[in-house]
Amino acid sequence: MINLDDYKLKTIEEGLTKIEFPEYEKVSSDAPVFYNPHMELNRDISILALQTFQKEQNREIDICDLFGGSGIRGVRYKNEIDGVGHVSINDISELANEFEQHNVNLNNLEDISIHNHDASMFLRQNRGKFDVIDIDPFGTPSPFLDSAGYCARRESLLCVTATDTSALCGTYKEPCIRKYNSKPYKSEYCHETGIRILAGFCALTLSKYAKCIEVLLSHSTEHYMRLYLKVKKGSKRSDESLKNIGYISHCKECLYRECNKGLATSIPDTCPECGEKLIQAGPLWLGEIQNKDFISKMIKESENKKLNSQNQLLKLLNACLIESESPATFYDVHSICRSLKISAPKLDLIFDEIRNNGFECEKTHFSPIGIKTNAPINKIKNILKKLESE
Repeated sequence: MINLDDYKLKTIEEGLTKIEFPEYEKVSSDAPVFYNPHMELNRDISILALQTFQKEQNREIDICDLFGGSGIRGVRYKNEIDGVGHVSINDISELANEFEQHNVNLNNLEDISIHNHDASMFLRQNRGKFDVIDIDPFGTPSPFLDSAGYCARRESLLCVTATDTSALCGTYKEPCIRKYNSKPYKSEYCHETGIRILAGFCALTLSKYAKCIEVLLSHSTEHYMRLYLKVKKGSKRSDESLKNIGYISHCKECLYRECNKGLATSIPDTCPECGEKLIQAGPLWLGEIQNKDFISKMIKESENKKLNSQNQLLKLLNACLIESESPATFYDVHSICRSLKISAPKLDLIFDEIRNNGFECEKTHFSPIGIKTNAPINKIKNILKKLESE
């Protein structure tokens, strides 16, 4: 049992939940018991996602919090989501286990079990037992996704966080290739590329077990990326799903890009607009990365929850909703204007003009100056030059 006198405790409240943990100076994996205050938005969104999933399933759901730390995530799931059955909180640290149990007791909760196992081994030992598997590690989720694919049951929810964004976004290419078997590229839309690399790796990993994914929600926020994936089963479904794996080809000279689906598809190496060499990123997921129906239900669900980050959360979810049916990648207005050596017009004028020319055009949560559109790059350039001259 914990001797509370041995630690200087910090008490925090999130939503309806109160927890205690040892106070420490810096958020890092070296903390005696890990709690990251900057991930409150992540946890608030998770509350809405899991509640929405539970209502779709219309039954009690059993949850695995694979990296428990202080226990904040698993405890909040049990305390703040209706229709939750058993919650399993795992952590390889025995001290973390002690604080997890302390925080379960602090909130007077039952039907929560605390486990002290290697994360992958814990999943392998509990195949098919969970309706929700939440993988929220310090760093890459890559080493644990194979066991998650083995463990995940039909029609379950897999939640994945990645904090190694420098690899996924292409700042460090080799680690991305090593961890995700995919080549990144640091373009103006690299955070979306990172999300798609992560989703593609999940899809390819789960396909080994005749399972496939449907992306319900994805977002890139501050220092992390987060996916909510519905897991479905069947070899035919998996084969069909893998048709969404492919490559993005990018021209850094004129900013042209194109997407080519197929893991073994032929990839163009020359830009059809300016003749320069194209740079490829992938393999990655080229299917939808936002589900309009699921996100709409999450927004509706937010009315029933007490969440500290309500305004920020709704802003993000509405942005994801708006871009849910837009094509892959987006254009950065400032990047295009720099290439044209012109000043950037107001965004609203650009959006209006693109739509007036018969093309779709939406904002994106990935960038405040990003445009998701089916208009070709040359058309966008002509519109920007026209607006700049007026």
